[in-house]
Amino acid sequence: MQLKFRLPVPGIGACKWSIIIGLLVLGCAVSAAMIPNLFPFLDPAGIVSTYNVNGPIDETNAFFQSLGTNGRSCATCHIAGNAFGLSAQHAQSRFRATRGRDPLFAAVDGANCPTVSPGDPEGHSLLLKNGLIRVGLQMRANAQFTIRAVHDPYGCASVTDPVTGQQTISVYRRPLPTSNLRFLSTVMFDGRETIQPLNNAQTFQANLVTDLMHQAMDATLGHAQAANPPTTEQQTAIVNFELGLFSAQVLDRRAGLLFAHGAQGGPLNLSQQSYYPGINDSLGHDPQGAAFNPAVFSIFEAWANRAGHDSDGEDSAELRQRIAAGETLFNTHPLTISNVRGLNDNSALGTSLPIAPFQGTCTTCHNTPNVGNHSFPLPLDIGTGHDAANEPDTQIASGISELSFPDLPVFEITGCPNPFPDPQQPNAPFVIFTTDPGKALISGQCSDVNRIKGPILRGLAARAPYFHNGAARNLNEVVNFYNQRFQMNLTDKEKSQLVAFLNSL
Repeated sequence: MQLKFRLPVPGIGACKWSIIIGLLVLGCAVSAAMIPNLFPFLDPAGIVSTYNVNGPIDETNAFFQSLGTNGRSCATCHIAGNAFGLSAQHAQSRFRATRGRDPLFAAVDGANCPTVSPGDPEGHSLLLKNGLIRVGLQMRANAQFTIRAVHDPYGCASVTDPVTGQQTISVYRRPLPTSNLRFLSTVMFDGRETIQPLNNAQTFQANLVTDLMHQAMDATLGHAQAANPPTTEQQTAIVNFELGLFSAQVLDRRAGLLFAHGAQGGPLNLSQQSYYPGINDSLGHDPQGAAFNPAVFSIFEAWANRAGHDSDGEDSAELRQRIAAGETLFNTHPLTISNVRGLNDNSALGTSLPIAPFQGTCTTCHNTPNVGNHSFPLPLDIGTGHDAANEPDTQIASGISELSFPDLPVFEITGCPNPFPDPQQPNAPFVIFTTDPGKALISGQCSDVNRIKGPILRGLAARAPYFHNGAARNLNEVVNFYNQRFQMNLTDKEKSQLVAFLNSL
């Protein structure tokens, strides 16, 4: 086990380091095959850690074993120091250390296309720069639309089998974390591993295990190129391990420990967060009948008032107050929701479709208390996968302009009705240009084009970049995108407060 610390770290004082050093001593006292519970890993904002309800992280678990033919394990793309996600920084470090020979860069999906030579950085540019894995999905024979690649920078965006005529579409997506899974409402960005629904409290646990077992099998056969599926025992070991993990930011390098002075940050507190499918549903379908409460996050309420916790420095107290202000902004600051597939075309919000632009907050979509995903399956199209060169919606175009968008294939989709037609030209021809058709590649339905789930928001600081396609290099770009896309009109101070809050999750 390699220690992940570089000393010294500016902004972390002696008192805070005493806690960290104690954990390091514990780490050195255990087997090299074990990561101590709550082991601290540095990230750009401070320290992230994982609480495992089953005790220390046992690296002899099947999660860490190579079960295929290319040397990969689950842990190849799900890094403990990245909150069990994958940062582009980690990918770059592994590439340098191994000259691109690490199993992470296996040609099957760790390269821009399968024909890329090992060790070629240009051929792995999407993984190195944006943390993206290639996902090849076969088109449904009965799809309601037709699709073709109009921009194919790597040569494998759309491939048709000459024998079967089967069309495979390559999209590029971020690996989702394998931690905090007890809050899931959908497995994978497009829901393709949601074999059994996660929308009922009575069946949630059993269905979640079924879904994750299936996902472990598909990942082993696909990503690891296994000749045979993992055994039931191996799948069970992987899923039981994953379900015990809770990852979150535990220390901000300037604000200090995120569970101090009455705050409720960190993975241990997260592990005690109550949850059931549909909790606090923003569309009014909470199965317990509770009304939606937009104050979704309450982790840093105790920090809203600076009085009484200046003891470890003026700077730390001010930063704590900034984080609390960001939490309040996330819960309350108005934004305008317009032309969002999944909301403005959703009959749950009104019988006359499309729904006119309406006011919401960040928590309209991120409604699960202190977690931040949607507690019912609700894939959305907020515009992050659109093609800027062909984007007619000015709000979406202005949001995309704030991002460091990778050079991705662009697909033209025809045959679908316009969900948000121009009243002046309601029958105008409608063509969609997208870098990722989202759930539509799984369902074949026009109504699912571009729709993907919003991920759990805990442990964000450890796993940049952001959005499903890695288009936001950092959380500043995330906030700038939302500010433009949803007409939030944030001040620079408010932007910094939101970033501070998101970094503390």
